[in-house]
Amino acid sequence: MSNHYARIRAALAHAESADPPTALEHLRVVLDEASRLLDEQLASAVLDHDLSLRSAGAKAGLTENAVGPRLAGTPMLAAYARPDGRVMAKDIQRARYDKQTGQTATPPATASTTKPPMRFKPRRNT
Repeated sequence: MSNHYARIRAALAHAESADPPTALEHLRVVLDEASRLLDEQLASAVLDHDLSLRSAGAKAGLTENAVGPRLAGTPMLAAYARPDGRVMAKDIQRARYDKQTGQTATPPATASTTKPPMRFKPRRNT
């Protein structure tokens, strides 16, 4: 996880000394890395520290419904994601049980642990 912090610091340093158009690219990297870091911390909070989806979301400024899809994209909980791309409370209970018993769930073949963030795509080039 410390690589996220290093990449955020480096991108912020580049953004601070760059002209505004170039700084935007670096700031986008900061946002993407911070989002991934938040997702991993949410997963750790619900799995390792027994927080509920609601309380973890509240601490992160998210609604309970926003937490499940974010957890589904993390390496810790991707194997427990449902086909609709969410992790629910029952899935977290299973993950906790598996962790306590030393079992590991294998991710489904279709699950992707790193989804690229959504991007704006202009309709025209003019």
